[in-house]
Amino acid sequence: MKEKLRNLFSSLSRSVKSGKTAFDKMGTNQEGDNKQSQIFKQVRFENPVKSVGMKLFLMFFISILLFVLVVGMVSYQLSKGVIKEKVSVGSQQTITQAGKKLDFVFQTLEDTTLQIMLDKEIQDLLAAVPNIKSGSYESLESSRKITDKLNVFLFANKNIKSLQLYETGGKLINMVGNSTSLSGANVSGEAWFKQTMENNGKASWLDTKEKGYSGGTASSFAIGRVLKNTTTSNNSGILLIEFGTEVLVNEIGAINLGPESEVGITNATNKYIATANNANLEKAAKIQLTKEELALAPGTSGSFENADRRMVAYYKTKISGWNLVAHMPVSSLVKDADKIFNFTLIIALVASLIATLIGLFVARSIGRPLVLLRNLMQQGAKGNLTVRANYQSQDEIGQLGKSFDVMMQQITGLVQQTRLSAQLVLETAGELTNSSKTTAIAAREIATATDEISNGAAGLATESERGNELTQHIGARMKKVIEANLEMGTSAADVQSSSEQGTRYMSELISKTNLTEEMIRSMVEKVDNLKESTRSIRKILDMLNNMTKQTNILSLNATIEAARAGAAGKGFMVVADEIRKLADQSRQSIDIVGQITETIQKEIDETVKVLSNATPIFQEQIQSVKEADTIFKQVTTHMSGFIEQLSTVSDSISTLDQSQIVLSDAMTNVSAVAEQSLATSEEVASLSSEQLSISDGLVKLSDQLEHLSNSLKDTLSKFEVE
Repeated sequence: MKEKLRNLFSSLSRSVKSGKTAFDKMGTNQEGDNKQSQIFKQVRFENPVKSVGMKLFLMFFISILLFVLVVGMVSYQLSKGVIKEKVSVGSQQTITQAGKKLDFVFQTLEDTTLQIMLDKEIQDLLAAVPNIKSGSYESLESSRKITDKLNVFLFANKNIKSLQLYETGGKLINMVGNSTSLSGANVSGEAWFKQTMENNGKASWLDTKEKGYSGGTASSFAIGRVLKNTTTSNNSGILLIEFGTEVLVNEIGAINLGPESEVGITNATNKYIATANNANLEKAAKIQLTKEELALAPGTSGSFENADRRMVAYYKTKISGWNLVAHMPVSSLVKDADKIFNFTLIIALVASLIATLIGLFVARSIGRPLVLLRNLMQQGAKGNLTVRANYQSQDEIGQLGKSFDVMMQQITGLVQQTRLSAQLVLETAGELTNSSKTTAIAAREIATATDEISNGAAGLATESERGNELTQHIGARMKKVIEANLEMGTSAADVQSSSEQGTRYMSELISKTNLTEEMIRSMVEKVDNLKESTRSIRKILDMLNNMTKQTNILSLNATIEAARAGAAGKGFMVVADEIRKLADQSRQSIDIVGQITETIQKEIDETVKVLSNATPIFQEQIQSVKEADTIFKQVTTHMSGFIEQLSTVSDSISTLDQSQIVLSDAMTNVSAVAEQSLATSEEVASLSSEQLSISDGLVKLSDQLEHLSNSLKDTLSKFEVE
């Protein structure tokens, strides 16, 4: 299949190349306008896949080819499935019919053993064998009669290879047929003998042996049966009938499920009973049935596909319990379906050629006009406004070409009109530039003189304003200083009072801290004592726990003794059981108390740890309190001297405040005169600056207008309109 697919893709590639050659020739023969053809030839495709024509070609080609391949492959797979299903059903029916025929053959062979068992003369002869002395005339006569009787059955059925009669102990009585002499042999240890004895009168189907059961050279299978006396129902002997495997080979040879099919008969262990190749007898079968399939009821058939891609059909015979198994490769079954696959490949090849021609036609009819129009637009973008498409078709591409021609014509008219307007604007801009430069020179001289006057007035006003602000600022600061001085005096008195009160509080805090330290030390000692008490409690609980264990043992012993006493000890047994329950409850209670004691012990340890950590902290606190008391005493001493100096500063600040009021009035008058002069100067300077700014702006606008006019002229010169 892979080789066929490679051939298909080779043919497709050749068809694509031939279609491209035809497309190139078609384009060369149908060139119209020389100018447009030259433009078309100037453009090269950097990536052909990006072109619209190539995309349309690939869409047509891939969609048609994919559709044909998908439909063909689906048809191929469906036909394979249908063929396999039909063949599976037919094979199962054939194997079932062959199995039923095989059951008929098996039933015929089994009936032979039943006839021998029911033969009255044979029963009488076998019944007399134990009473006849070995080697006597009666023994020889009995053996002859048995031989004659067995020969009747041997000659009646040509499929029988040998007939053998054994005593129930395994000693040979008589044998007829194609076999070696087994006189004096004892077969009681043979597996087939044990199997026959276990079936106790039922026919035992014995697997094929490559050299038979009687020491011959040909393969055979056998049927064993315990012969019972119909009068006494006693076991009178063991019958073993050998059949040549040709009986089975002839039957399975008539089964033909198709080419490369194989048929065989297997036993319950998946070993060959009969097959076309005798070398495989007693060996593992090529097809191994599962345990579930081997355990099916006799007369059941089925089919499946195994991992080796072989279709398997089987039938479990009703008489022997053997399995008739046939198998064949699935590839031979679906051989006819390959015709559909080959036909699919041919259709795919034809479809690829058709898709190539259609795709190339569509690509040329759509892609070529679009490429030409794109090239014309590129020429127009470079400044050539004389290009025209001149399309005559009435489809969308033709309408697009006509719209392109109208657009280029309108752009040409617009460029011509803009070129004339740009020339007029350039002349007007030159005249405006000369006038604006003259006006700007005069305005600049006036603005310079006005600025000098305004700067002088502004300096005077600034200095006077600054002096007035400084005077007012000094007055405000003086008021704040006076207020701060008064607040400082009040605060100093409060600080002195608070420091004295803090000194008293610190003395009390020192005494209380010392008392707290002593209490913590006492608490640590008591906690240590409590810790010792909990340890004592633990010892008592351990002792009680041991007592409960002893009590439990005593109650168990009492129960045992009460049980020994029997009915007299039942009451004592109840008492002992109650004691055991009380001991269990006591043990549970002791465990709970032990857990609580453990918890208390842990809490005490944590308390001791916390108190031990707190003791150094309390000592540091006492030291800090003593140092704070010393600081409060020093603050009280220094605050007394500070209050005396603060009174002297308050008198000096009052004198300075009176002088500042007089200076503030004088600076206010100077500032008013300076502000009036500055306002007049600024008004004149503003008018001059505004006139100068307008003149400069006019000059810039004139220069800009001239520059734009030249730029527009240069830009329009790039367009070719004639």
